[in-house]
Amino acid sequence: MNVTVVGTGYVGLVMGACLADSGNTVICVDNNLAKIESLQNGKIPIYEPGLEELVKRNTKEGRLTFTSDLKAGVEHGHIIMLCLPTPQGEDGSADLTYVLDCSAEIAEYMNGYKVIVSKSTVPVGTVDRIRNLIKDKTTHPFDVVSNPEFLKEGAAVMDSMKPDRIIVGTSSEKAAKIMKDLYAPFVRTGNPIIIMDERSSEMSKYAANGFLATKITYMNDLANFCDQVGADVELVRKGMGSDPRIGPQFLFAGLGYGGSCFPKDVKALINMAEEHNHPLSILNAVDTVNSNQRYVIINKILNYYNNDIKGKTFAVWGLSFKPMTDDIREAPALTILKELLARGARVKAHDPIAMENVKNLISNGVTYHDKAYDAIKDSDALLIVTEWNEFRSPDFKKIKDLLNQPVVFDGRNIFDPKEMKELGFVYYGIGRGVNGNGGDPTQVSIDVELKNKS
Repeated sequence: MNVTVVGTGYVGLVMGACLADSGNTVICVDNNLAKIESLQNGKIPIYEPGLEELVKRNTKEGRLTFTSDLKAGVEHGHIIMLCLPTPQGEDGSADLTYVLDCSAEIAEYMNGYKVIVSKSTVPVGTVDRIRNLIKDKTTHPFDVVSNPEFLKEGAAVMDSMKPDRIIVGTSSEKAAKIMKDLYAPFVRTGNPIIIMDERSSEMSKYAANGFLATKITYMNDLANFCDQVGADVELVRKGMGSDPRIGPQFLFAGLGYGGSCFPKDVKALINMAEEHNHPLSILNAVDTVNSNQRYVIINKILNYYNNDIKGKTFAVWGLSFKPMTDDIREAPALTILKELLARGARVKAHDPIAMENVKNLISNGVTYHDKAYDAIKDSDALLIVTEWNEFRSPDFKKIKDLLNQPVVFDGRNIFDPKEMKELGFVYYGIGRGVNGNGGDPTQVSIDVELKNKS
């Protein structure tokens, strides 16, 4: 099939490359001329495992091309996928400017029947708005389909190639068949293509992200309570996760969710519900608790140093919002770095991929190190902020020798508290009250000043 993908962010670039790899002829369109030129020269603007090889292979084979010419893209594509940003407005709502403006422009260039696919995360009813907008501007036949993406950054290629489900929202049998044919190579093992109405499809994406965000936040809130009562949230997690009704995924306590999806989508769903006079009380609580969660480790640090960290040097391992990506949007590390610096501390940071992105935002007071152990040398404590695999089994003797004091604040619970204590470390995790040093309530109380900053 001839497919046009509009937008070359995470979703668009991954989607275009994967569709090309299954034999389709794909044109990716973006109005960012510098990005298009970079892609045409084989340079990938984002880090995503497996993506660079996929793009280069399909570009070489002529199945994948890049252009800033939307007219050429519309004329090429039998299927036109909208993978455009829906940034968060000041009130938390999703800004549809890019989606609607692009849809109007597509209508002007249509040269025959098109299936226009909304892959962006958009409020319920957006497909209807796109359909009405295009209908007013063209006489060509078309269908508008909702087809939300469920990609995880760091595993986006695999999620595209082997999705656990594909949701297609359409009332058109013709469009449904075309979408089934398009995705047939990706569901050969039997994973479902679920056909539903457009509004249910749009709601499905928000519902899924809202639930996952709730699951993460529940564990974080519970972890803070575990610290208060002397329980170990890691053992609690195993006890809970073994129940098949709950499952083990998204139960890891830490510093709160970040990235481009959960924070934005939770706020957008809250806003959408308020517009319909149906406040989602649970999600409002999720949003508040998650905003506070990244301050928990700051408060542990302040309690340990008696509220005075001026002149202290902290080694920070991990800056991206999660492993296997360079994405720092809503990353807890940004808040943590700023809070440490505001209190007169110095930071020595290391991340395998994301350092350049953070450098562009925070430079004064932070030194960035290409090697993890260089960040530790002459630091007063080590902070684990992102759970990259290479941090999980380090040389603890080396860490202890390089630190001024053997103090570790583990925001991702990647180390074992008992082992850390046996090795001579002062260790603080998240919700590790039994086995770590977190059982003393005075060490984990979240002071009002920090909470209010969220």
